[in-house]
Amino acid sequence: MNTHTLLDALRDLLGEAGLLENGDLSAFERDWRGRYAGRALAVARPANTEQVASVVKLCGQYGVALVPQGGNTGLVGGSTPDESGQQLLLSLGRMNRIRQIDADNQTMTVDAGCILQAVQAAAAEQHLLFPLSLAAEGSCTIGGNLAANAGGTQVLRYGNARELCLGLEVVTAQGDVWDGLSGLRKDNTGYDLRDLFIGSEGTLGVITAATVKLYPQPLAQMTALAACATLEDALRLLALAQQRAGSSLTGFELMNAFSLSLVRQHFPQLQQPLAASPWTVLLELSDSESEAHARRIFETLLEQALEGGVITDAAVAESQSQSQGLWHLRESIPLAQAQEGLNIKHDIALPVSAIPAFVAAADTALAQAVPGIRLVNFGHLGDGNLHYNVQAPLGIAPQEFLAAHEATINRIVYDAVAVFGGSFSAEHGIGRLKREELTQRKHPVALQMMRAIKKALDPQGLMNPGRLL
Repeated sequence: MNTHTLLDALRDLLGEAGLLENGDLSAFERDWRGRYAGRALAVARPANTEQVASVVKLCGQYGVALVPQGGNTGLVGGSTPDESGQQLLLSLGRMNRIRQIDADNQTMTVDAGCILQAVQAAAAEQHLLFPLSLAAEGSCTIGGNLAANAGGTQVLRYGNARELCLGLEVVTAQGDVWDGLSGLRKDNTGYDLRDLFIGSEGTLGVITAATVKLYPQPLAQMTALAACATLEDALRLLALAQQRAGSSLTGFELMNAFSLSLVRQHFPQLQQPLAASPWTVLLELSDSESEAHARRIFETLLEQALEGGVITDAAVAESQSQSQGLWHLRESIPLAQAQEGLNIKHDIALPVSAIPAFVAAADTALAQAVPGIRLVNFGHLGDGNLHYNVQAPLGIAPQEFLAAHEATINRIVYDAVAVFGGSFSAEHGIGRLKREELTQRKHPVALQMMRAIKKALDPQGLMNPGRLL
């Protein structure tokens, strides 16, 4: 492999601005959590799909592995190069055009490097809604969202990234361009290639563009916090909210007491309108009729919940800024955890009905195995996705804690997840972090089919090797 010749060819293809070889490349080579730090051969920054295709062809010619990267906000090490210095990092950040908005068809076609927040804003300018929403929306990209099948806070109503995508443009491992940018809701013409690439984490090809669904903007949104004494009460509140609000319920987020105490400790400027409670729920309604109608639904729901002992207290946002403040509390939990130190993250999915029993079993088993651990339990209760994270006991260095206990804690949590019929990865993907778990816990026939697909589409094994599989 003559990497000097490859770099010369890439320099000619992409220009000086399109190929980063020297200087500080840590923004590309280190993951957001600080758990993985690699060394790239170089960072290729193509400006369009044709350049991506040419880069992929060159890498195939020289036998150089590619690591696609969007906003580098992933949590499982899926877009970080390894330490060899022989992998080319392919950054899609320069490909950030809004290609087309079809308001009548309620679709938008965008480059893969478009920041999620920019897509949301472009939809809003047309009085439409792109509902994918997550804490990293100011820096994550659509291509990365689709490659990981991101979830976020509105899955309850609109589904994961997969459900929001109608078509893709993909550069294959051979450097061919597949144009599947259809805006069709129905297209029953064989295998669904779109769904093959969504969630594949760059291991089958490079997503370069997508056609996504848009929705009418709601006329009103209402947000509230509610305090619950038990997890069972939180589930009762969810059932009551679904009964009263139906599809207007677009958010139902759960936060345990310790998660909000970390926010209080590290971000004391953020107002918490309710007193500390074992569990706090953030609810959001998106109403297509009027603000008055949404408020009536909320008031009736919360009054019934209070009278029935389902909740112990509630606070309703009276303005857009107050609503943003409540969401800011929820979205600040991962940041507060980072301030507290490295932690063991679990992005798990369970049947909603099984969550109280799982939490009781896992809490007990972990406390027995590692006394003093602190549990940060929050997430999307409405769709069964918990971020069940473990912080080191007070007085123990986080690095030492991870080195000594991460394997044991992961085994306890994932064994409990399996007992209750869940998944050890809900919305973050597999990457490098959970690759061995996938090998151990995925059904052997499923793994066999996945490896067959990988071999068929990427026979050289150059597309993001060592991630996912």
